[in-house]
Amino acid sequence: MTDQALESHVETVTTPAATPSPAPKASGGSGASGGTSGSGAGLVTRIRASAGWQAVDLSEMWRYRELLIHMAMRDIKIRYKQTVLGASWAVIQPLMTMLVFSQLFSMLMPERKPTVGNIPYSVSTFCALLGWQLFAGAITQASGSLVQNQSLITKIYFPRLIVPCASILVPLADFGVGFCVLLLLMLVNGVVPGVAVLALPLFILLAVLCAMAVGLWLCALNALYRDFRYITPFIVQAGMFITPVVYTYQSIEGKLTDWQKQLYCLNPLMGVVEGFRWSLLGTAQPPWLMMLPGTIVVLLLLVSGTYFFRRVERTIADVV
Repeated sequence: MTDQALESHVETVTTPAATPSPAPKASGGSGASGGTSGSGAGLVTRIRASAGWQAVDLSEMWRYRELLIHMAMRDIKIRYKQTVLGASWAVIQPLMTMLVFSQLFSMLMPERKPTVGNIPYSVSTFCALLGWQLFAGAITQASGSLVQNQSLITKIYFPRLIVPCASILVPLADFGVGFCVLLLLMLVNGVVPGVAVLALPLFILLAVLCAMAVGLWLCALNALYRDFRYITPFIVQAGMFITPVVYTYQSIEGKLTDWQKQLYCLNPLMGVVEGFRWSLLGTAQPPWLMMLPGTIVVLLLLVSGTYFFRRVERTIADVV
């Protein structure tokens, strides 16, 4: 195994430095001395290879928290560097998508657009797109993060899990910009959020956990097999249509059979999107029981993804 591969799957063990034995006195006036000299103060960090399936070392991740923040800030700056519109791109994509589907449903179903209650279709769709874009942007960033940082990975040691985690934090900046535009749309259309808005951070957290669960798998697999960089766009494109983003769950619920509903519940983004609508627009509460299978899927993917990522770490510097 090469040195690079060794560095890519190591664990840090910090132990007190051994105090060196005092040097014996020189005899016979020859001026020669034996042993070592110096102070035993300080700590010695010993790096050794890990074996088998390893859990995430949270204490090590905490020690490298400043690197995590630095890499996230670096990615945010690079994202809009030398762009004319800058952070406006965070708004343009969901805004254009909302306008396209608004016109499409106006022509196809002018009498009954797939919205909820008296909420304008444009506001309902833009609200759902915010949650979806947070997830889609995060897995897109995370899937190629190891390959993009290969020059750093092959030179120094740090917890490799920091790389996809930092990339997942980047879309949160886009989400903040888009959220301000949503508030403006709600103000223009007279939509006022209620007490349910206090639950919004929970749905944001669920969206981030979904992105991390899928992103860790795609990140590790993309480092091993470059085919997965073509799979990620397909997941994003197909996922948008099987998630109630441009339509609502209530608009299709009566058309689904029992087994189709059970299959649909496995999509954790369904709960995220409907939760965004409920907490911000005051629509009907999301189907909590139907959200449970999707939440379990997220937890299983997240736990298995972290173990798989740690397993791949041992050879990642050689193949990335």
